[in-house]
Amino acid sequence: MNRANIGKAHRWVIKIGSALLTNDGAGINQSAIQGWVSQINTLIEQGKEVVLVSSGAIAEGVARLGWSRRPEAIHKLQAAAAVGQMGLIQTYESSFLRYHRRTAQILLDHDDLASRQRYLNARGAIKTLIELGVVPIVNENDTVVTDEIRFGDNDRLAALVASLIDADVLVILTDKDGLYHENPDVRPDAELIEKAQATDGWLDEVVGDSTSGLGRGGMITKLQAARLAASSGCSTIIAGGKNSEVLLNIAAGHQQGTLLTANHKPITARKRWLAGQLQVRGNLTVDDGAVEVLCKRGRSLLPVGVVAVQGEFNRGDLISCRDLSGVEVARGLVNFNAEEAEKIKGQSTAAIVNILGYKDNAEMIHRDNLVLK
Repeated sequence: MNRANIGKAHRWVIKIGSALLTNDGAGINQSAIQGWVSQINTLIEQGKEVVLVSSGAIAEGVARLGWSRRPEAIHKLQAAAAVGQMGLIQTYESSFLRYHRRTAQILLDHDDLASRQRYLNARGAIKTLIELGVVPIVNENDTVVTDEIRFGDNDRLAALVASLIDADVLVILTDKDGLYHENPDVRPDAELIEKAQATDGWLDEVVGDSTSGLGRGGMITKLQAARLAASSGCSTIIAGGKNSEVLLNIAAGHQQGTLLTANHKPITARKRWLAGQLQVRGNLTVDDGAVEVLCKRGRSLLPVGVVAVQGEFNRGDLISCRDLSGVEVARGLVNFNAEEAEKIKGQSTAAIVNILGYKDNAEMIHRDNLVLK
């Protein structure tokens, strides 16, 4: 996909980071928000559908509570999120009302996307809001989430939302102008990467972590988010949020930031859900024959191809399938718990009933519940 096609994209997910929204920690940057809202309103007037993923609740809460730095204790982070969310949403609501547009707050946590039913509920609710002309504003539910079940950063959340609603383009606005071949904070003459495929391996060597204390994300998380979005056929632009009319310039097909393109067709909604799952409960090491069957023949994983079982998991949990060198090749919903899987690994289908005393399924993971990495 080129920039002209990006400009023609119909459904957008736009993510704005904490450093942009909160003036580097000094409280909500209301004038900046009004500027982005004005651009989003223009995009909607052009016939585009927009979902906004907004960071900033914790950073705004930290400022409102008068704290000098982001706390580490989980309950203080949750308290800051609760306080900051009020100001953040009030600012968005008042800014959009200037253009007679309604907004809706959507707070998500991992369980909302890990559960198939809740995944579909979230998908349906956001799509309905879009149809009603309401601008959904999505954030992680930091007030109740814990480290064990959080998305990790709002870049990943934005990519999951893009996948959830079948977005055409994900725009990540940051305090940098995009991805660079070198760290621009160290090398002012560093060259901007204008375009690459999201899956290009050389990108891992050139991105670095953020030094900001306000958010959890850095350039590496933005690259990971672009790759996750690419799995559903969605291209990503990482661009400087402080640049004048940045969103409108992207919509016009102009050069802005780094374009990371998706290089394969979208996967089905169910397999997209599987690919976006965050809580992998265990690992199955599979032999070379199983890798061949999974990756090149599109078949199910049978017990005979499994050589090792790791983790504690139950039937229906998400499991990672790894080759003999430890590289993940697929993930899917397992038909046996960890104890059963350990007993039948390496065994033929016919032997399952003799080993377990029953056989509900012949496959360790059925191909309909499996997605390749």
